Amino acid sequence: MADGLLAGGGLGSEAMARDHERTGWAAEEEPAPLGKGLFEDEDSCSDCSNHDKPGTSLQSFVPEGKTHFPEMFQTSHLLFYERFRAYQDYILADCKASEVKEFTAEFLEKVLEPSGWRAVWHTNVFKVLVEITDVDFAALKAVVRLADPYLCESQVSTFTLECMKELLDLKEHRLPLQELWVVFDDSGVFDQTALAIEHIRFFYQNIWRSWDEEEEDEYDYFVRCVEPRLRLHYDILEDRVPSGLIVDYQDLLTQCEESYRKFLNLRSSLSNCNSDSEQENISMVEGLKLYSEIEQLKQKLKLIENPLLRYVFGYQKNSNIQAKGIRPSGQKVTHVVSSTMTTGLLQSLVRDKLCPEPCKEEIEIQFHSDPLSAINACYEGDTVIVCPGRYVVHGTFSIADSIELEGYGLPDDIVIEKRGKGDTFVDCTGVDIKISSIKFVQHDAVEGILIIHRGKTTLENCVLQCETTGVTVRTSAEFLMKSSDLYGAKGAGIEIYPGSKCTLSDNGIHHCKEGILIKDFLDEHYDIPKITMVNNVIHNNEGYGVVLVKPTIFSDLQENAQDETEENGTLKVQTSGEADVAERVDLEELIECATGKMELYMRADLSEQVEGNCEIVNELVAASTQKGQLKKKRLSELGITQADDNLMSQEMFVSIVGNQFKWNGKGSFGTFLF
Repeated sequence: MADGLLAGGGLGSEAMARDHERTGWAAEEEPAPLGKGLFEDEDSCSDCSNHDKPGTSLQSFVPEGKTHFPEMFQTSHLLFYERFRAYQDYILADCKASEVKEFTAEFLEKVLEPSGWRAVWHTNVFKVLVEITDVDFAALKAVVRLADPYLCESQVSTFTLECMKELLDLKEHRLPLQELWVVFDDSGVFDQTALAIEHIRFFYQNIWRSWDEEEEDEYDYFVRCVEPRLRLHYDILEDRVPSGLIVDYQDLLTQCEESYRKFLNLRSSLSNCNSDSEQENISMVEGLKLYSEIEQLKQKLKLIENPLLRYVFGYQKNSNIQAKGIRPSGQKVTHVVSSTMTTGLLQSLVRDKLCPEPCKEEIEIQFHSDPLSAINACYEGDTVIVCPGRYVVHGTFSIADSIELEGYGLPDDIVIEKRGKGDTFVDCTGVDIKISSIKFVQHDAVEGILIIHRGKTTLENCVLQCETTGVTVRTSAEFLMKSSDLYGAKGAGIEIYPGSKCTLSDNGIHHCKEGILIKDFLDEHYDIPKITMVNNVIHNNEGYGVVLVKPTIFSDLQENAQDETEENGTLKVQTSGEADVAERVDLEELIECATGKMELYMRADLSEQVEGNCEIVNELVAASTQKGQLKKKRLSELGITQADDNLMSQEMFVSIVGNQFKWNGKGSFGTFLF
C-alpha cells in the first residue's frame, strides 16, 4: 500500500506523495495485522504469531527529521476492508449526515484512553511532543500539555518554547485529535487509541466534505457517501482510475469547496442585512446561483465517486495528437513489422501483399521489429503490415493520419499485447483508419482498449481482449466494426456517445460488464447517434446486452410522450412494467418505420433474440421521439411554431436486425437512469 494513505484533501497518488513528503514520516515495514479489540472478531487474529502473548500487535516507525522523537504507532497502511469495517460496524453504522459527529464521539468514548498517553502534535509548520491529560469527546479534541523533555521541530527557526506555550494558551490546550500521532507503547494498552485516531484522521482528511452536514437526512451516510469515496481512494492508490479522471475529480473538489465557502459567507452576510433591502435582493440572487453551481459540482463528484457511474460517464478526454499529413517526398511507405524475417516469409509477403500484381511503380518498404515504432513512423496513406508473432508494447498507439494497420495471417497468430498502466491502448483521430486481422490484448489497464475521438475507424476481423472498457466512440466520431470478437471488459464492451455514428455487423460481444452502452443524448446540446446493428451475437455479459443511459426526468416526460403519440396513432411506448397490460406495437410496422429500409420476416412465436431487437428499437425510437418533442417545445418557447413533427423520417437513427442476445445476466436491453 502506498505511503501516502493519509494525504489530506487530495485523492490522487501524486497528491498523496506530496503530502507524504510534507510530513516527512515513512515506515518501511509492512503493518502487522490489527490487534484484537473492537476492530476484530475472535478468530480474526488466528494467523498472528503473537496472538497468545500480551502486548501490542501494531508496528512502529521512527519519524524522520533532525529531532529524535520517540517511535510512533504505524497505522497508515490499513487495508480497504479494515477501514470499511471500522466505519460500517463501529464508528458510523447507519447514522445520518447530521449525526456523524455524535456517532464519532460515542465511538471514541468506548475505545479512547482519556489520559496517560503521549503524542506528536503534527502541523504543516511544526511537530512537537505533548502529553494528553483529558479528551473532549464531543468536540473531538484532546486536552494537552507540553511533554518533558521538550521536543520540537519547526520549519521556522524563530518558533521558540515561549511561542509554543503562547500558541497552546490561545488554543486553551485543546487540539484536534486528527492532528495527533500516538507515541508507540509495546504494552498494547494504547493500540485501540492509535487505531481510533487513525480512523478519525483518515475520515476527516479523505471522506468528509464540508457540505455533507447539509445533505438530506433520509439517506444512510455510510452507503451514500463513505463507501463510494473510500473505494475511490483505494482505486486511485492501486492505479485503477485514469490519471485524467483523477485530475478532473481534484479540480471539481477544489471548485466545490471554494463555491461552498463563498455560499456560507454570503448566507452569513444575509443574516446581518436589513430585510427587503436592495443589497439583500442582490445577495439572494447570487446565493441562488452559487447554490445551483454547488449542486451541479456535487453531482459531478458523485458520478466519479460511484464505481459504476465512473465508467458509464467517464470523462471528456481530448486527444491532442497532431496529424503529420503527406510525407514531404509525396511517397507512401509500406511498413513491415516482424521480430525475425526469413526468406520464406519475405517471399510470401511479396507475393501476397507487397507486389500481388506486376508493380507499376516502385514501393518503398521499411522494416520494424515492433508495431509501435512502425505506427510512429507513419504518414498519411501509409500501410503497416504486421507479421505473425507476439509483440509486447509499453506505449500508446496514437494514430492521427489515415493509415491501414493489417495483420498478415489470422488474428490469433498476430497478437499485440500492451503492458503497463498507460491510459489508452489505441487512440484514433485520423480521417479514415483501417485495422484488420490483429488481436489486441490489454493488461493492468485503466482505460479502454480503443478510443475513436474523431474521424472514421474501421475494425475488421480483429479480436479485442479488454481490461477495463472496450471501444469508446466519441461525439462526431464514426466506428465500423465487422466480423470481430470483443470480450473481457469490466465496463461496457462498446460505449456510444451522442452525435457519433456506429455500425456493428457480424460481431461477437461477450463476457463484459455490459455489452453495448448508449450514452444519454437527450440534452439539447447533443445530437442523436446513428446506430446500425446487424447479425451480432451479444451474449454472456454480466448486465444487459444493450443499455441506454438517460436522465431520471425522462421517465416522467416519457408518460407525456405516450399520450401524444397515442393521439397521433404513430407510436406507443411500452415500459417493462406495462408490457403485460398494454397493447403491443406491431413489430414489423415499428421496425420498418424506424429504419425505412429494413425487411423483417415475422414468425408466429418470436424468439428471445428477435424480441431483443424489437425491444432496443422500441426504446430508442421512444427516446428519439422524446428528444424531438423537447426540441419542439424549446422552439415554441422562442416563438417558432412550425417545428417539424416528422420525427420518424428526420430523427430516426436505428437500424437493428438479426442480432442474437443470449445468456445476458439482466436481459437483452435495459435503461440506466441517473
